[in-house]
Amino acid sequence: MTSSTTDVIDLLAGIREGSSLHALRAARPQTRHNAQRSYEALFEPAHEGDVSRGERFALASFVAGLHAADNVTQFYLAALEKAESERGLIDAVKTETNGGRTVGPYGHYPAGSLSAEDRDGLVYHVSEAGRPVLGSKLSVGFEHAHLLVYRPREASAEALQRLLNAGWTTTGVVTLSQIVAFLSFQIRVVAGLSALNAASAQQTVSA
Repeated sequence: MTSSTTDVIDLLAGIREGSSLHALRAARPQTRHNAQRSYEALFEPAHEGDVSRGERFALASFVAGLHAADNVTQFYLAALEKAESERGLIDAVKTETNGGRTVGPYGHYPAGSLSAEDRDGLVYHVSEAGRPVLGSKLSVGFEHAHLLVYRPREASAEALQRLLNAGWTTTGVVTLSQIVAFLSFQIRVVAGLSALNAASAQQTVSA
């Protein structure tokens, strides 16, 4: 697992110490600190609580895969491999990611003025082959994560109840939601910094 002394966003964006982008991030120390502490709280907690380390990395791998963020996906899959010795789980996460990836957002708003923006799309369910490997709890967790990524307008009390029925605690539901939200933030920051890093490297070559 990546040590908490390593800034994960720097690692994923390929930012080297001493580079202009490293200086750029260092100019916002509180923002950088908060992003790293958020990662550590979600993926290096002192106490795992209601969501195991393996479940956290499996969810992160799945969500990053839905966003088609290949380097971020590989990072969390590598962490999952260290946290879990069961190869079948890792293969199932990869398979479910491929089966769940689509284009969004979409979904249906409650009846009203926004209904004109309703759009149909995939309502993802874990495959029959994947469900026994992931287990009921993680399967429903994947389905809820997919809803949050692609169909956030359809989040509802019923969707939360499905999580509770599958064995998620209220604290676990919060953790799941935080993982999905954090990955969305992390992926966008890494994408932006990676683009700046590539542009900086190109300017160096052209100079």
